[in-house]
Amino acid sequence: MTQRGFVVRSATANDIAGIDALLARSYPVILKADYAPSVLVTAIPLISKAQPRLVTSGTYFVVLDVDGEMVGAGGWTRGAPGGASGMQQGVAHIRHVVTDHRRLRQGIGLRLMRHIFETARADGVEQLECFSTLTAVPFYAACGFLELGAMTVSLRAGIDFPAVHMRRFTEPL
Repeated sequence: MTQRGFVVRSATANDIAGIDALLARSYPVILKADYAPSVLVTAIPLISKAQPRLVTSGTYFVVLDVDGEMVGAGGWTRGAPGGASGMQQGVAHIRHVVTDHRRLRQGIGLRLMRHIFETARADGVEQLECFSTLTAVPFYAACGFLELGAMTVSLRAGIDFPAVHMRRFTEPL
């Protein structure tokens, strides 16, 4: 399927259940090769839930295929995930990106990222930061992100999730 077969639109509160389902079915499969089962058993229940405030922020999007099925989701915010760092002028953060594991390598993630770059740039964002899963590092690198280094995302007290801090300027892909 080509990229033009996908529609990207702003997410709404009505999409929360669909995003939850997409995250819950895809993250365990996608992340399995790069994370120990002991990490996934504690992390998956926390990361596979849509964040209502993020979903309804106006900068979070869903990707639909020609049949209207939700096959991807993700977005950006000015604030860092979990308030990890304060807001900086011209900087935004990639947030909670997922592609349906059954539809990988069909251009869904690329279509979504192009939309994210366009909307962020139109809103004055010059630089995007990302706390990537270990699995998604090659994808983000292919989208022009550079690795800044390994990091740990604290999901909850005592539950840490290995990640990679990445950065990209918002010029077109």
